[in-house]
Amino acid sequence: MSALDDVKAWARAIKRDVVALWIAARDGRTPTAAKVTAAAVAAYALSPIDLIPDFIPVLGYLDDLMIVPLGIMLAVSLVPTHLMAEFRTAAEHRVVRPVSRAGLAFVVIVWSGATVAIAVWIWQAAF
Repeated sequence: MSALDDVKAWARAIKRDVVALWIAARDGRTPTAAKVTAAAVAAYALSPIDLIPDFIPVLGYLDDLMIVPLGIMLAVSLVPTHLMAEFRTAAEHRVVRPVSRAGLAFVVIVWSGATVAIAVWIWQAAF
């Protein structure tokens, strides 16, 4: 198996685990801390836009390569093993990948807040 095959397998596992966490966040058997963490990670990972856009050099890929996988690892560690195995199986059988409107709203709110904060700072500095 080549390094490229390893990377492809890793990427497939990440995609599967994001969907599994999305399922875990909606399952009543998932502990509360795991449910909240899984919901946050899945919402961000499934958001149609990134917090840090990919066109920003280096930082744009930081969330894709570091933040999302670390969040997934944390959330997976909080979900009981037998439930995570069940959710992974269910995720593998899903045909349609979910999309997170909550993640989209979070990113829009963060960028809007940052824009307002910068505008206020510039306004205060100018006057």
